[in-house]
Amino acid sequence: MAPRANWKGFLRLSLVTCPVALYPATSESEKISFNQLNRQTGHRIKYLKVDADTGDEVPNEDIVKGYQFEKDQFIEVTKEELEEIALESTRTIEIDEFVDRADIDPRYLIRPYYLRPDGKVGHDAFAVIRETIREMDKVAIGRVVLTNREHIIALEPLDKGLVGTLLRYPYEVRSEQEYFDEIQDVKVTKDMLDLARHIVNQKAGTFEPEKFEDHYETALVELINQKRAGKTIRPKERPKGENVVDLMEALRQSVGKEAAPAQPAKPAKKTRKAGAGQKEMLMSIEGKKGSTGASGKKPAAATRRRSA
Repeated sequence: MAPRANWKGFLRLSLVTCPVALYPATSESEKISFNQLNRQTGHRIKYLKVDADTGDEVPNEDIVKGYQFEKDQFIEVTKEELEEIALESTRTIEIDEFVDRADIDPRYLIRPYYLRPDGKVGHDAFAVIRETIREMDKVAIGRVVLTNREHIIALEPLDKGLVGTLLRYPYEVRSEQEYFDEIQDVKVTKDMLDLARHIVNQKAGTFEPEKFEDHYETALVELINQKRAGKTIRPKERPKGENVVDLMEALRQSVGKEAAPAQPAKPAKKTRKAGAGQKEMLMSIEGKKGSTGASGKKPAAATRRRSA
């Protein structure tokens, strides 16, 4: 079942309009997350909204938005006033122009969303817009309001739907010059480029996201399982970086290393079902992976708070 839509409204190309819904295309929910605890009691930490001067807790109905124009000087803005300046893009994604995908600087990309028809009507109009974008091999640029802010959105066809990627405004992208100005001008010789190009060719492949493993997430799962099993956690030796003294020699050695016969591959790990999260790899409540035990009893509280 698809998650709840982040936005519902209309997609419009000139006079062609259809109702659509916008859904998040990515998720962080499967990643390991932590709560903050009181070390002394093991209880979770709770955050309260308090008045900065009086220290009193403030109920949600008494909290308003304010813009600070000078230190400790604010202009209050009400919800009703914000609704008064609502834009057309609050309810409609109007396609303003079509551009080449290569024209969009990667620094402007924020996050992707899935766009599909909302309900049983408008599928014909949606298909016309989708196939026009596909046929022209272009990216449609429009505007949409999410969380009370207007965003630029780039629309591209994907299978039977559209992918909409939010884009940053120019004022949100920092100039590279303030970071790159101090990089020294270095002349790279043809021999160095030839060796480096050879290494690249040896490592050439196709991008397959399934090949990549989130090593940090895997290490978190292993750490949690070890602590639940009562094992002692010992720090691992960290790799040490070495300064490259002879760049040409380092390139030559790299070429030889990449050309060496590959070591016999380890037996492949059992592939998890697509979409399964790392949390499935966590131990069961009894501390034995994949089994809750015959007794079905919960572990003692002391076990829950055991630390290395």
